[in-house]
Amino acid sequence: MITYNTAALLFPAISLIMLAYTNRFLALAALVRSLHAKYLEHNKKGVLQGQIGNLRYRLKLLRHMQGMGVLSFISCIVCMYGIYLDNVLVAEVAFAMSLLFFTISLVISFIEIQLSNKALELELSDMEEHTDPSLVKYLKKKLDTRKRPDDKSEE
Repeated sequence: MITYNTAALLFPAISLIMLAYTNRFLALAALVRSLHAKYLEHNKKGVLQGQIGNLRYRLKLLRHMQGMGVLSFISCIVCMYGIYLDNVLVAEVAFAMSLLFFTISLVISFIEIQLSNKALELELSDMEEHTDPSLVKYLKKKLDTRKRPDDKSEE
């Protein structure tokens, strides 16, 4: 049977994840403003166009992450109200929905983080002037160049 304690476990988790999403939004908003300033300053459509598309998609994902987080919070409140009314069915369904919305929010967050990391790798590769945006391949290449054929330390 679901108790107040069961439902109350989700409140701090949902609150913390919503705070993290808000921080991500603020960071993306600052990035968009910075990118807009660069666009107006340099007017380089080719360079910035890919970044703009990436940011637009990430903002859409962030909106969905936040929406699922809010639905999770509301479902958790409905669960607690169902417990208050001694309606076990409402409480259990609302708690299950809260967990489902929270899980969907986290999955979307995972996708957004992957896109964010990919964008950062592309930025780094652009600054380092190498064409391979894969961090693993880049590190492997750096480590391979340290091993020279005339290196006697391996013998």
